[in-house]
Amino acid sequence: MHLAYPAVLSVLLFCTGLYGVLARRNAILVLMSVELMLNAVNLNLVAFDVWLSKAAEETLHSGQALTLFTIAIAAAEIGIGLAIVLAVHRNRGTSDIDKLRDTAEGPDDDGPDDDGPGTGTPAARPAAEKAEATA
Repeated sequence: MHLAYPAVLSVLLFCTGLYGVLARRNAILVLMSVELMLNAVNLNLVAFDVWLSKAAEETLHSGQALTLFTIAIAAAEIGIGLAIVLAVHRNRGTSDIDKLRDTAEGPDDDGPDDDGPGTGTPAARPAAEKAEATA
């Protein structure tokens, strides 16, 4: 088998995953797209390992070993990422990436008479300074 077939499939998988990361709003779908990109890299590693092992007399299969490490790291990443997404969904009620904000920020109350974070009532100044310090 030629190297071009798995390489083209890997490029298609990676581009599909990249589109999913850039276009999706749901955090779970973004994590699934990252997994698709990692699987494309794994396919490339195994394909090049098989291709290079045919040329070399001694085969170390380092591409396949690296693929096993990548699969283990991807499994840990999806477990931790999914736990974070579920915790955020439980607290906020949504997993939409655009609607998520830092917990230190309040609602937008930028009115037409607001000149900046240092102005306003004295009670509002510490909250604005705290929001600037955490940003």
